[in-house]
Amino acid sequence: MSESRNNLKRILPGLLISILLIAVILYFVDIKTTMDALSKANYVLIGIAFVLSFIWLTVRAIVWRTLLRDKPTFKDVFFTEGEGYLLNNFLPFRLGEIGRAFLLSRKSGGLTFAEIIPTIVIERVVDLIISAVVFLAALPYVVNSESSPTLGYVIGGVMVFGLVLLYILARNNQWALDLFHKLSARLPALQKVGGSFLESFFQGLGVLTDGWLFLRFLFWMILNWAIALLAYYLMVLAFFPDAQPIWAVFGLGMAAFGGAVPSAPGAVGTFEGAVVFALTRFTTDESTAFAAALTMRLYNYLNSTVIGMIGLTSEGQTLSGVYKQLMNFRNKEKAEETS
Repeated sequence: MSESRNNLKRILPGLLISILLIAVILYFVDIKTTMDALSKANYVLIGIAFVLSFIWLTVRAIVWRTLLRDKPTFKDVFFTEGEGYLLNNFLPFRLGEIGRAFLLSRKSGGLTFAEIIPTIVIERVVDLIISAVVFLAALPYVVNSESSPTLGYVIGGVMVFGLVLLYILARNNQWALDLFHKLSARLPALQKVGGSFLESFFQGLGVLTDGWLFLRFLFWMILNWAIALLAYYLMVLAFFPDAQPIWAVFGLGMAAFGGAVPSAPGAVGTFEGAVVFALTRFTTDESTAFAAALTMRLYNYLNSTVIGMIGLTSEGQTLSGVYKQLMNFRNKEKAEETS
């Protein structure tokens, strides 16, 4: 019972933010106009964008597999990537990140959960750095203020600092391990569990010390973002034929930051709010902007639902089953830390 209450307390703030934003959006938009915009949209462009969503997921799997030093098969990484995004879309606590590390560790055989987690951390940090760059690139076209890029610079700076810190830890892993053992000497249980985890964690961070491998990772990551930008631009054009590429650039940058705000699973409300806000910097038609945001929502759900469900079904898994396994895994980790 106490565990359920704790989970509810963790979910509640995000749910409230999502509900509030959905209410605000529905207050400002005209649903009839939104439905009319959806019916008159250019579905050829939307169809191309939806095809690109599967290409995007394919490249994203290459990104992750590069960080994993090509140890797992592409098939395992591809379907696990889809499963992870599916979990994020429908389950709380952003379980997709933990979930894909957990699921891949059971498929690959040679990789542990602790070795996989750092690759996801690196991937997410670089995602945030690129999103900050995209946001900053578009900002001068949106507001004419010299102080406006400050937030983007701060966010980008923090992310770069985080990446540099990870690199320092990767280069000085033995020193970090010795320091951890020294500080945790009076907590044997923590030392036992944490020491084992950190050894695997630092092994996973080793990708940062391999220059050629990291350059390959950056190439695929930038290509991945370029595909997303193209797809978003096509979806914006489907509703606003006179739209400029900067509309999609700012929209994607805002959507990336919107996904980081606490919310219901799948960034419901925060994603739509971010996209509508971005597009209405260029147009006064909130209702059509909302139609574009709903289409982008479907774009985000399409590949993960199709690929993720194929992966789970082929493995004899269900969303509820994976959720229970992850909760058991998390509770087991907590129990080991406190024992």
